[in-house]
Amino acid sequence: MAYVVTIENCPIMAKDIIRNLKQKAVALRRRLGIGVCLRTVLLIFCLTFFWVQMQMSDVSDNDVIQILSKPDGLLDANDSMLQLIPQHLHKFLVTPSQRDRPHQAILPGNNSNEILGAPSLNASEIRRLINQINERQYIQNEEVYGPLQNNSLVIVIQVHTRIMYLRHTIVSLARAQDIENVLLIFSHDHYDEQINELIRMIDFCKTMQIFYPYSIQTHPNTFPGESPEDCPRDITKNEAIKRNCINAMYPDQYGHYREAKFTQTKHHWWWKANRVFNELNVLANYSGPILFLEDDHFVAEDFIYMLKLMVKSANSVCPQCSILSLGTYLKTYNFYGEAKKDILRVIRQQQIFAAELIPPTWSFKIVPSFTHYDKAEISQWISSKHNMGMAYNRTIWKKIVDCADTFCKYDDYNWDWSLQSVSNNCLSHEFTTFVLKAPRVFHIGECGVHHKKSCFDMALIAKVQKLLNSVTKYLYPDKLEVAYAPVKKKVLRKGNGGWGDIRDHELCLRIVDRKT
Repeated sequence: MAYVVTIENCPIMAKDIIRNLKQKAVALRRRLGIGVCLRTVLLIFCLTFFWVQMQMSDVSDNDVIQILSKPDGLLDANDSMLQLIPQHLHKFLVTPSQRDRPHQAILPGNNSNEILGAPSLNASEIRRLINQINERQYIQNEEVYGPLQNNSLVIVIQVHTRIMYLRHTIVSLARAQDIENVLLIFSHDHYDEQINELIRMIDFCKTMQIFYPYSIQTHPNTFPGESPEDCPRDITKNEAIKRNCINAMYPDQYGHYREAKFTQTKHHWWWKANRVFNELNVLANYSGPILFLEDDHFVAEDFIYMLKLMVKSANSVCPQCSILSLGTYLKTYNFYGEAKKDILRVIRQQQIFAAELIPPTWSFKIVPSFTHYDKAEISQWISSKHNMGMAYNRTIWKKIVDCADTFCKYDDYNWDWSLQSVSNNCLSHEFTTFVLKAPRVFHIGECGVHHKKSCFDMALIAKVQKLLNSVTKYLYPDKLEVAYAPVKKKVLRKGNGGWGDIRDHELCLRIVDRKT
């Protein structure tokens, strides 16, 4: 027998069920309404965000396509990026209509009839030429700006072959306040007359060129370059011994043999610092800090002011600080305020919509706030964070030199990882760094020894230019607000390898003059 439950039979139970259903329906409508509102607000935010991003950028999609096709970094009169740069600096970026004596080697400081080179130079001729330049120690523009003073600043830039970045590095330096009081030293591991000519164009400060004398270019078929008798990188040690190749007994910790294009950078950095502190006559009595940059660094206009402010502040609040750091990497620093993670996650999901217009490195961040413009931090030195825009003095260099064995024999082809080993394993006290929270040195390079393809990105440089132009009111703070970073547990790192060859160890130790 079937039973049918009706409202009449169960009036109380039925009413309760209906009431519950009505309440759930109302709650569901409310949730749906809130969800629609949230989605609408989020959509408006995203659209507003992309509109602001497009307004902040001086490059359109056509501009990006146009300027990315110029691998040498040169612009022409139609490039919108030139609008960000004062006209008197266009000469470092625009296509030259004519050059006097192109591709000819000229010794710095010589008069016009002392041309030493030819359209192409062999390794022997380049060695002779750079030895003469190194011996001469010529300072360009010294007659204009006067001799170096002890309260001046010395900046050393490590240069390889990337003239496209160097052009923009020079432009950023030219715009800096007090740049006329700087001695700018370019340290090269490749002789290139086009780069030399670009440096000779500098008229805003004193300059000097020094040349690493043990380069691949000057030793193309023998160590420190690569010779036919060297062991190939990836053969086993047993195979190397059978072949009887020169360095068969000295693979790195991962079983690989040296590659000169990687080892050269560490050698060059080590030689450059030793050359500057110990061998240049102009710096014999200089006791101030020396700022070390690279050819793909871009500086803010107040970077010299900030470095002096850091020196003053560190002397009072952090006398134990060894290294001043003005830079950090774009991927690790957020100029754009403290946005919520869920909003950032949604923004990242929208990357496909702007990928054709804005390069991914600088896309999808909140509008600049520059909230840390007057803040600094005292921290233990960490190579991956504090290796850019480093400044230190002769006293610190002598401490590093005392640890030459640690630096030169550490199995890592990176100079910064090797310096980290010095800090962790040799010094009585690890390096302490005084670092700006809002950097004044930016890394604009997307190309280097690890990149095989052409990847020069002028749109990224334009974004840095635009950013700095938008935060000028925050530059030149009166004082620095200093805080201590949390102390992290010491981590003993295993090197990246590439530095197992005993010949590299010996060359590294020969380079440095331990007696000074």
